[in-house]
Amino acid sequence: MVNLKVHQRVHTGERPYRCDMCNKTFKHKSNMNVHQRVHTWEHPYCCEVCNKTFKQTENLKVHQRVHTGERPYRCDVCNKTFKHRSSVNVHQRVHTGEHPYCCEVCNKTFKQMENLKVHQRIHTGERPYHCDVCNKTFKYRSSLNVHQRVHTGERPYCCEVCNKTFKQMENLKVHQRIHTGERPYCCEMCSKTFKQMEHLKVHQRVHTGERPYSCGVCNKTFKDRRSVNRHQHLHTAERLYHCGVCNKTFKRLQHLKMHQLHHTVDRPYRCDVCNKTFKRPQHMKIHQSVHTGDHPYRCDICNETFRKVGPLKIHQRVHIGERHYTVMCVIKVSSYSNISKYVTVFILEIVHIAVMCVIRLSK
Repeated sequence: MVNLKVHQRVHTGERPYRCDMCNKTFKHKSNMNVHQRVHTWEHPYCCEVCNKTFKQTENLKVHQRVHTGERPYRCDVCNKTFKHRSSVNVHQRVHTGEHPYCCEVCNKTFKQMENLKVHQRIHTGERPYHCDVCNKTFKYRSSLNVHQRVHTGERPYCCEVCNKTFKQMENLKVHQRIHTGERPYCCEMCSKTFKQMEHLKVHQRVHTGERPYSCGVCNKTFKDRRSVNRHQHLHTAERLYHCGVCNKTFKRLQHLKMHQLHHTVDRPYRCDVCNKTFKRPQHMKIHQSVHTGDHPYRCDICNETFRKVGPLKIHQRVHIGERHYTVMCVIKVSSYSNISKYVTVFILEIVHIAVMCVIRLSK
């Protein structure tokens, strides 16, 4: 009879049990007892392995699967197993294609209610997560957690090969491709591969001609944000980067790094074929093409290939007739046999300048 009376509340809507703290009502006394722990902070159920405590015995049972590895819920399509019933329910939508949660603003659909709530912040501008150090706000808790490492200096992800540490797992995964050589992102136009999706997107603008970044001073456009940032230093006298050895200043960090190599005799990059050493990794890569015969830079007009990007750029001016700069020079040589030596020197030294030479024989 008791069970019948409790069941009838499903039909009558009766909720006879009331919390004396917040007046919330319940159908079952046991539900009210569990709820009151919200106010008392009571956690009577304790994990014997790690001493974590819980309000409900059911939550403790679910938690213990962390230690036991138990995954009692199985997908009947692919046999993948899960710790929580809710997880298998969400997973099964991979097979059914069901997206039951819909954004009322843009009609985008989602498999999980939580994903919809996060998405809606795009429309509302809500940033509910707040850094208690600098007051910066975030849309996602994960973004806040990563940001706080700026203040704590924590870098929990470590490369097993070179021990370099990172704030985010994603950055570690990208870094590891240096060691594995993995380049998972491929351009559909020219088959060039990249370690990062962002690098592929920037590269694709070579084919599309898209230049979405514009200088606010002269309106010159660029394919990537880094290029427009470098360019804008041309409009200011600002030189933010300072050499600690000779006090020389630079507009670009890359220029400072290149300059600092002049102060060291260290040549940490070694060719594994001939043991020649280099100060810069890009110089070693260019050198290695001597052994491999690789010509990675290709003219998209005539398909001629080059070992270095500089000669490719010079070559491309043949097709477009461009001559950015012309330098008139007079070279005095003792014989015609020395001409090629001087011309070679000028081509190497002035990569981006078209050189017109008047060569005279000395008498």
